[in-house]
Amino acid sequence: MSTSTVRTRFAPSPTGFMHIGNLRTALYAYLFAKKNSGQFILRIEDTDRERLVEDAVATIYATLSLAGLGHDEGPDVGGLHGPYTQSERRHIYEKYAKELVNASHAYYCFCTKERLDTLTDETGNRRYDKHCLHLSKAEVEAKLAAGVPWVIRQNVPQEGATTFSDMVYGEITVENRELHDNVLLKSDGFPTYNFANVVDDHLMEITHVFRGMEYLSSTPNYNMLYDAFGWAIPRYAHLPHIMRDKQHKLSKRHGDANFEDFIAKGFLPEAILNYVALLGWNPKNEVEKFSLQELVEAFDVSGISKSSAVFDGVKLRWLNAQYVKELPPQQFHALAAPYYGAISTPVNLNLLSALLQPRISAFSDVPEAAEFIDSFEGYDLALFDNAGSKSSVQLAKETLPAAIAALESLADWSNDALFGALEPLAAQRDLKKKQLLWIVRIAVTGRLSTPGGASEMCALLGKAQAIERMKQSLRRLRNA
Repeated sequence: MSTSTVRTRFAPSPTGFMHIGNLRTALYAYLFAKKNSGQFILRIEDTDRERLVEDAVATIYATLSLAGLGHDEGPDVGGLHGPYTQSERRHIYEKYAKELVNASHAYYCFCTKERLDTLTDETGNRRYDKHCLHLSKAEVEAKLAAGVPWVIRQNVPQEGATTFSDMVYGEITVENRELHDNVLLKSDGFPTYNFANVVDDHLMEITHVFRGMEYLSSTPNYNMLYDAFGWAIPRYAHLPHIMRDKQHKLSKRHGDANFEDFIAKGFLPEAILNYVALLGWNPKNEVEKFSLQELVEAFDVSGISKSSAVFDGVKLRWLNAQYVKELPPQQFHALAAPYYGAISTPVNLNLLSALLQPRISAFSDVPEAAEFIDSFEGYDLALFDNAGSKSSVQLAKETLPAAIAALESLADWSNDALFGALEPLAAQRDLKKKQLLWIVRIAVTGRLSTPGGASEMCALLGKAQAIERMKQSLRRLRNA
């Protein structure tokens, strides 16, 4: 495959849920690849064996599928550069680690944990002192033959500085004395992230790497490895943090931080993805709502901010509401249906969906919005007192008998027929229309806020239920 072809990768560790930050990394890598007619590769980095979580790989697949981020190569779809799971590539890492040792770019380290725990630099930070770099070849071979536990460390020069260019942050220079002799290969044969991602990115012909800015300071270590092998260094785009507020990074412990949580709360995948795209990226126009294809067409690395992005739950709800409003009615009803499961009072659920669709921001709003259907007893009669509608408890007591009589005579219980009966009744009793409609709506729902007006609520509940509720409300008003 020609290296002129843009190839990006998403390389998550299967250590739990899909964090919003992970999803954004995957999205930007996907958008960049597709914008440049390239390939998007999925690689599973499962070398941290102690942190693996059962079913986490399935969560990664499910999240990417729901988000619409299809990968061109990966463990489940195959490709020319497999295996795409790092635990299946151990023999590859060992080969390349020993090449570095033979070229003096890496060395065996036999130091015990107890010794390592005592090592600090002049600032008090943990730092390896290159002790084992000075072992002779004979000493190394003797320790290996004796079965002394070992790791392979990168041999980082302590003089000079390393400079590289980042597509987001520009030119970055790091003094080599600030870098560590990172462990490349552990004694169990598994590589560290620091080593495996370099080897895999080269062998999988990755041309552009998108990752979090926490890896910015380690990038010189990676570049030294590329140089040691004589490999081309990929272009980097390090992404700013996503913050819960100005001081704290987004985390599951402090609120919604993962894709599955938002799906469970009734947010639409396409709305979540749209919002995530805007966390740290500016399309440089006033557009906020994008389909995935529109994001591909609009995406440009120059729009990625250097500053951290603050997660705004209110903005996400607003954006999700735009998507909800545009759903075909049948699709809205199908998505809302699971939230209707607790409703025991017989009502027209299709009508309920029609009433809710323009009014909710997420499907998790449905239970509260529909609570009045099953919960009516004992509401506060003070709800009839409303200055805006010029309604009162006394006016409700005087007006409800006529409203009940007018509606009981109706044969057609449609919304239009109900409204057609209530409107002239208001005029007959010398009331403002909004006064009568407020009274009837409170009398049948017992709620300050409902997903529709008086006639719609009556139509939803059905004639028998609506009339009974109005009579019950009238009895309570007379006994108050």
